[in-house]
Parts: sequence; structure tokens; C-alpha cells
Amino acid sequence: MDAVEKKLYELYEKAINYIPLSKEEALYIFQVDDLYIPFLVHLAQKVKKHYFPENEVEFCSIINAKSGACSEDCKFCAQSKFYKTPINVYNLVPVDEMVEGAIRGVEFGANRYCIVLSGKKATPEEVERITEAVKEIKREGLPINVCVSAGTLDEVSLRKLKEAGVKRINHNLETSRNFFKNIVTTHTWEDRYETIKRIKNVGLSTCSGGIFGMGESNEDRVDIALTYRELEVDSIPLNFLIPIEGTPMENAPGVEVMEALKIIAMFRFTNPKAELRLCGGREQNLRDFHGMATLMTNALMVGGYLTRAGRDIKKDYQLLKDLKAQRKVSVE
Repeated sequence: MDAVEKKLYELYEKAINYIPLSKEEALYIFQVDDLYIPFLVHLAQKVKKHYFPENEVEFCSIINAKSGACSEDCKFCAQSKFYKTPINVYNLVPVDEMVEGAIRGVEFGANRYCIVLSGKKATPEEVERITEAVKEIKREGLPINVCVSAGTLDEVSLRKLKEAGVKRINHNLETSRNFFKNIVTTHTWEDRYETIKRIKNVGLSTCSGGIFGMGESNEDRVDIALTYRELEVDSIPLNFLIPIEGTPMENAPGVEVMEALKIIAMFRFTNPKAELRLCGGREQNLRDFHGMATLMTNALMVGGYLTRAGRDIKKDYQLLKDLKAQRKVSVE
């Protein structure tokens, strides 16, 4: 081994022993020459295999259950009322549509399904309708885990969702505390951080990730990864910006393929016990390196995103076949 390989191997050993990486160690991953990418991916895959069943990949799906007219000004988002974007705007869909979304998820082969709402926070009436949908999904015996993403929910709402059968709540920090002010002004990073703590306090599993390619630095990327390690988040969705016409970030820099692989590897080393999910933008940003990324991660979001189509599901099934990987089917 040369000096770089030895250093990366040291980080691998810390990860498999669940010893936290320092900020400097995490940043080192971004500093290595691209020629070390295969070795980096190899070590990240070994970290994954240390904590999770070998060659098991989960499919997850979502429904955009309430779209657009959002009061928040997130500069990357097509659903903000502040920007003119080509999306459909509608209130929370009926219970039967949420149930149908779960059925579609099962048809895609997903074992996890997330009901997603636009807006800062779901109203009590919206929470009640979601709980009805979750109970109906459970009554029908659909083999799928139900998650919810509905903003800065209070403890009362979280407990209602838990009682209905929800096991996991998604609430993304999106980026570091330092960079957050560059992408949102209508609420604070601390608002989101405290929501994640509430989710944990009521005994629900946590799903919280970020978007990369918005102009953030590698230090910002490391900061959010270390925050998730501190919070011991269970699941981390990794999104790569899909620039949307009409938003302030329609011309954002995005990420290069090798850069994306380093981001994924850094999250695997810093959060070795967390499920890493390849989500929005994976098609455009990973391109022919999808397989290498999947070796380091636990899950693929299938069936499309909130306002954009996703990858052809046949390609994802072929990817698993090529990697000799199995689709995770267990339900909590």
C-alpha cells in the first residue's frame, strides 16, 4: 500500500469499529486523487458489508400527496409558491389515492413507501387523513413499510402517526448549518434539527438526508454527515440536485461523477450503521457509475421523485442482476 491507501485503510478500520471520524479525516476523502476511487469504493463496500446483509438492496417509493403552493422559499424546490415552475399544484389527495400509491410501490418491488406533503407543516386535519390511509394500507395487508414526510411535525402529530402504524419519518436537513441560509430564509436549520430530535424522542425511526450540487463546499458536506452521525440517524437519502427551470438554482453547479462517488463514500465512512439511499438526481449525476454507487449504499428510490420522473425500473432490476444483489423484501 502507498501512503494514500494506508490512510484510507485507517479510515476503514475506524468505520468498522464505529469510531467517529474527525472532520479532517472526512475531508481527506475529497482530497485524494480520482485514481483512488476504485479502492475507496472497495473499502466503503466492505464497511457496508460489515453492518448490513451482503448484497441486499432495498427499493423505496414515494407519493407526492400534496403538491406545490408551499410557503417556504427553498431555492432548489419546484414546489415553492415563490417561483414559477412547471408543476401541478393540488391539496392533499384522498385516502384511496394514498393507498393506491402503496399498491404501485409494491408493484415496483418496493418494500418502503413514503407519503410526502409540500408545506412547512401538515395541519391536524391532514395528519388525520394520513393516519386513515396508513391504517387502510395496514388493513389491506400490503407488504410495504409506510413512512411520512410532512414538515416540522409536533409531538402530538408524530404520536398519532406512530399509533397508526408509521415506523419512520423523513425530515431532511438538506445541507450544513452554515450553508442553510443560502438555500432557505423562511425557516431555520435549527427548526429542522429540533424536529429530528422530536422524531427520535417519540420512538420513531429517522430518515434525514441532503442535496448536493447547490454550491456547498466539501466542508459543508462533511458537516451535515457528522451531524447525522451525532444524531445517529437511521436512514440518509442522498440527493443530487436536479436543476429546475424557474428556481433560483436552475443554474447551480451540480456535481461531477467522481465527486458524487466521494460524497457517497464519505457518508458511508462517517455513518457506517446508517442506511444510505440513492435518491433524486442519481440518473443524471452517476450515469455509468451507478453500479459503483450501489455497492456502497443500501437502497434505491424507484418510480420517480416528487416533481420529476425517475429511472426506468427495468434498469434498476438489471443493475441488481449484474451486481448479483438481492432485493430486500422484509416488512417491519
